Amino acid sequence: MVSVNNLGVEFSARPLFTDISFVINDNDKIALTGKNGAGKSTLLKILAGIEQPTSGSIGRPNDLTIGYLPQQMNLADDTTLINETRKAFNDLIGIKEEIERVTQQLADATDYESEGYHKLIDRLTFLNERLEVQGAANMDAEIETTLTGLGFSRDDFERPTREFSGGWRMRVELAKILLRRPDVLLLDEPTNHLDIEIIEYLESYLQRSRCTLLMVTHDRYFLDRVCNTIFEIDRGELVVYKGSYSDYLAGREERYAHMQADIDKSRNLLRRELEWIRSTPQARTGKARYRVNAFYDLKERAAVSLRTDSVDIDVAQARLGRKIVDCYDIDFAYGDKTILDGFSYKFTRGEKVGIVGCNGAGKSTFLDIMAGLRQPAAGRMEHGETLRIGYYRQQGISFRPGQTILDTVTEIADEVRTSDGRTISATSYLTKFLFPPETFNKRVDILSGGEQRRLYLLTVLMRNPNMLILDEPTNDLDILTLNVLEEYLQQFEGSLLIVSHDRYFLDKTTDHLFVFEGNGRIRDFVGRYSEYREYLRQEQAEQRAGQRKSEQAEAKPPQPRPRNAERRRLSYKEQREVETIEAELASLTDERTALEASLSSGSLSYDELAAASERIRQIIAAIDEKEMRWLELNE
Repeated sequence: MVSVNNLGVEFSARPLFTDISFVINDNDKIALTGKNGAGKSTLLKILAGIEQPTSGSIGRPNDLTIGYLPQQMNLADDTTLINETRKAFNDLIGIKEEIERVTQQLADATDYESEGYHKLIDRLTFLNERLEVQGAANMDAEIETTLTGLGFSRDDFERPTREFSGGWRMRVELAKILLRRPDVLLLDEPTNHLDIEIIEYLESYLQRSRCTLLMVTHDRYFLDRVCNTIFEIDRGELVVYKGSYSDYLAGREERYAHMQADIDKSRNLLRRELEWIRSTPQARTGKARYRVNAFYDLKERAAVSLRTDSVDIDVAQARLGRKIVDCYDIDFAYGDKTILDGFSYKFTRGEKVGIVGCNGAGKSTFLDIMAGLRQPAAGRMEHGETLRIGYYRQQGISFRPGQTILDTVTEIADEVRTSDGRTISATSYLTKFLFPPETFNKRVDILSGGEQRRLYLLTVLMRNPNMLILDEPTNDLDILTLNVLEEYLQQFEGSLLIVSHDRYFLDKTTDHLFVFEGNGRIRDFVGRYSEYREYLRQEQAEQRAGQRKSEQAEAKPPQPRPRNAERRRLSYKEQREVETIEAELASLTDERTALEASLSSGSLSYDELAAASERIRQIIAAIDEKEMRWLELNE
């Protein structure tokens, strides 16, 4: 499909990556990973033809079609949802318009034997065949199916696109991409603005589809379930790993171990060569020049460092009293849309709550109310006297034109108190967040999305909060920074409220959920997100079984029972099967609970992590199968 040869990119004479080569084959599903600033988005833009490389070449068939979804959306605001989505079929619409023109020309013709008339007939035949091949007859049906699959209702079709929020606008762009059915899909952080329900829809679509995919994503569940290959941009080079995310982690660890062994070997050789260089300066004739040159090559290899710079979140937490935030019968609405309806809750110290629900359900508004930025329409809230809230908002960092990194930090404080009670300068704290001194005078507006998010996180934490409210904190952060943030939040002793679409992140950092179900209803689910999804699957399976039972009862009216007739009982064999299934279900559930606890402990090796993940998948499939059989027997 695509062949990349010796590709290189430089920015301001600084190489982003050099001499990378790879191929994308039909039906490959590739995830592109790497640190913020490694060049992932740049590589996608080059493959999409939007930017040009400094060196190298890209080979692809002339008729290859590419669908590119950027991080920044570019929707027209002066059109409706249905008209914007129809742009996916611009080629077909052009064919239809030409068919209308040719048909009119044929209707106006008078000389039916002329060469021009026959050319029009041939053209009309060609256009109709092309229209049929490309499936224009099903265009409106495909649009409706795709839009409803992405959560739109038919009432939305005539709404102006300017009325949709960021998450819904991303769905429109995604619908256009999927409807075009390109040969290669290039997706840059497609999950950033989508709620979990739509992420799971997209995940399922890509699993079933035979499309060829290259995407940048930090969603590790999405990556693990969709992709069969992982490309990593590491130190300017591209490394290919076959398999899932778990395979990638194991392969990367093995690769680094081999690299470290080679570096250690080079350093040992370097010591011996250095002794030779120093001990026999008078013997360096032309005959030994090759050995001198080899020494300098060896010195370069031995100087390689495999140290990976990562964010160091080390900040003190202000003392927190017994009262955090107490809510009593809170109401809030936008016009006719109810966000909260009689919400009452008392938050406790150390509580970690994940907030999920569809786009537009009011999750961010709820955080604003909890942070005191909005006032409820009814009810009351009480904040503890020692409460110090750190609010990381979805909109990101705010800054003045021309404001530098150093200005942004010193406006808050000149010093930061660390977890061990020490006080360090704001500049030292900047280096912990991977902003070295040479970047201090860099303007905030020219930072990458990931760098701005990292700086924003720093400004929130340096205030020493004891309650953290985080609205989509995972957007634009690389996986390494996410791992550090997850570890920090697991150890955080204050209260935590998180809105996130990253299921892996929620599983690692929260212990129960507020599920926004719409119309002001909030379900409090005790457990992690994966457990909630499993609960929903079981609930839906029971509903389907009940529906089938009702349909069967309606299709076959009950017959009057003979006076002495009894309901057929299970045979001895069937009764034994029911007992066996119940015992196996209990055993499988216990095993799954133990494995999930191990996965969240952070103590497993990469091999153990991969094995545990695979076993959990097997257990879930087995539970589904056994529950269906149990229902059949009991019906």
